[in-house]
Amino acid sequence: MDAGLKRELEEKVYAGERLTRADGEALYASDDLAWLGRLAHHRRTEKNGDRVMFNVNRHLNLTNVCTASCAYCSFQRKPGEKAAYTMRVEQAVEKALEMKDEQLTELHIVNGLHPTLPWKYYPRVLRALKEALPDVSLKCFTATEVQWFEKISGLPADEILDELIDAGLASLTGGGAEIFDWEIRQQIVDHECHWEDWSRIHRLAHEKGLRTPATMLYGHIEEPRHRVDHVMRLRELQDETGGFMVFIPLRYQHDFHDSADGIVRNRIQAKTTMASPAESLKTFAVSRLMLDNFDHVKCFWVMHGLSVAQLSLNFGVDDLDGSVVEYKITHDADSYGTPDTMHREDLLTLIQDAGFRPVERNTRYEVVREFDAPVSLADRRREPQQVWA
Repeated sequence: MDAGLKRELEEKVYAGERLTRADGEALYASDDLAWLGRLAHHRRTEKNGDRVMFNVNRHLNLTNVCTASCAYCSFQRKPGEKAAYTMRVEQAVEKALEMKDEQLTELHIVNGLHPTLPWKYYPRVLRALKEALPDVSLKCFTATEVQWFEKISGLPADEILDELIDAGLASLTGGGAEIFDWEIRQQIVDHECHWEDWSRIHRLAHEKGLRTPATMLYGHIEEPRHRVDHVMRLRELQDETGGFMVFIPLRYQHDFHDSADGIVRNRIQAKTTMASPAESLKTFAVSRLMLDNFDHVKCFWVMHGLSVAQLSLNFGVDDLDGSVVEYKITHDADSYGTPDTMHREDLLTLIQDAGFRPVERNTRYEVVREFDAPVSLADRRREPQQVWA
């Protein structure tokens, strides 16, 4: 990047001007990672100060049986396959109750597109979970799942969302987004929910008062221009509805092994490498700079590792997700040792050791409690700090 363009971009950021598609592509072309981090950290600090948000949540996957065979997915199983499972309603409640003593505030539920489960199973599960854990927010189902519910029920998304909300739904999840550009999407996605339906369903959710997250799966066969196109579409939809709470870049995972049956289900593994830590940090930074109308950018630590998660807080990120517990969609693919679970104290340590102030939030990004700002690292770490996996 020549010095003139670099200065022009810097001036736009510090003046608070909206960046263009060409600006986003230019930022990705820069090799000056420290400069990108400084710009993104400026924008992040303007919006959120020194706060880093997290929540105490649990991820539940009710079933891994799926009609789709997306090229990157190690989670899905076909009916009758080894390790295919579907939880009974009572099993889902039992799993959720395991974290009751952790002061759980959110259940995050996504699933395969099960070919034979009836539509009514899903609101029934939500009602049972809400009865068992009335103070816990239910963040459930991707737009892809909602479109699948349309198909198996014959009902429109409008009625489906109404019934799910009546059963206790507090938010959709942001998944199913992957990469919106059709050039890439048609090579990695094996279901019928594309940008038109994904945006339709989130728009409808926003009209009903739900606030939802948005995601992007990066680091596979896409190019930076496809990432820029992805966030531009989200920015335009946010201009229209104002209903997105947070943007979450999700790092594509290689299928290193499958402990259940040894099958490698990732069909694009041979031509992909996974994003490096530097590429991840660049993606966080550019996303923060482009999405001027999103309040929050999240690093889902499970997909990036804890060291990158800490570094991301200086590259535009202000949210580290939560305690998680057994995120099978990633752990069915990776083998590099990211933990299943982070307890509240682990998250506090992670955030404070990075020099930020932890703030526990709920699903709607309302503050649950604020914690003290970090003391000096010299006082916190009289011995060398652990390097997180």
